[in-house]
Amino acid sequence: MTKQEMAKIIDHTLLKPATTSQIVALCNEAKQYGFASVCVNPCHVKTAAKELDGTDVKVCTVIGFPLGENTTKVKVFEAKEAIKNGATEIDMVINQSLAKSNAWKKVEKEVSAVKKACGDVLLKVILETCNLSQKQIISACKACVDAGAQYVKTSTGFGSGGATVEAVSLMADLVHPYGLKVKASGGIHNYEEASEMVRNGADRIGASCGVAICKD
Repeated sequence: MTKQEMAKIIDHTLLKPATTSQIVALCNEAKQYGFASVCVNPCHVKTAAKELDGTDVKVCTVIGFPLGENTTKVKVFEAKEAIKNGATEIDMVINQSLAKSNAWKKVEKEVSAVKKACGDVLLKVILETCNLSQKQIISACKACVDAGAQYVKTSTGFGSGGATVEAVSLMADLVHPYGLKVKASGGIHNYEEASEMVRNGADRIGASCGVAICKD
């Protein structure tokens, strides 16, 4: 995969506190490099949507971030509000307490509710794999498949660890047969690391270092 091809699967991410000028700069970089999307906090969705209007770059935002501990009603509201403000992709965090408790039917029910709120808008579900056992990752992926999500995603980037080759490969093996895709995010700093994730099944890369990854 060339760096130009890599750019087309990168969600150019800024989820730390940011000024409007930083969000505008993020959007300009996304336009320059041809990134798949910018991923910003919900309060910046309107700004990003305005800056990217008329381009192919999507506006992605995060829901229930970073722990997933909001109630389902709050997550549904967040998703609807983000879409109203111009988000075209939603990355939601599963409820970590439910996942740690192996309450997979409740996880599935929540993801399904958010997916319903998203309608045709792409839904990626963040598992935060650093907090889960292999068995729990398997169960989480099954819940996302059954709930109708389009992607499973490794990490928020705010947990104790980010994407690993092992987690990405496992997730890809589990969801690709059902038509879902995998987003690797967290701790991906350069082209070599991003390429390794792609080789192991990642369909999308989430990174705050998108420019560094794709710069010649």
